[in-house]
Amino acid sequence: MSFLSRTTPLLRTTVRASALQQSSRLFSTAVVHQKSATEAVKDGLKKVDRAVSDVAVAGIDKTAELKDKASEVAGVEIPKAKGKAAEVSGEAKGKAAELSGEAKGKAEEVKGKIS
Repeated sequence: MSFLSRTTPLLRTTVRASALQQSSRLFSTAVVHQKSATEAVKDGLKKVDRAVSDVAVAGIDKTAELKDKASEVAGVEIPKAKGKAAEVSGEAKGKAAELSGEAKGKAEEVKGKIS
């Protein structure tokens, strides 16, 4: 008998046995490895809390960033507005002085006609 004819049935049974055999599972009854239902729920809640906190912190950071941008834009616009207000105020004062001078001139003119 040849070598293959003698070993093939043996290999065939070995392969079938290893395919059908289940792997051993690690099982521990030590207290260290066991978690109670309360601890399992706490761990789950911690994971959820962490995820929510991460999202909240990201939102707070984005809000602070937007606030800084808004104040920067407002900071640029405020001096422009102050300049424009000063310009308009100066024009109004000049116009008021001009009208006041005209009124005084008219008053003197009328006074000169009456006298």
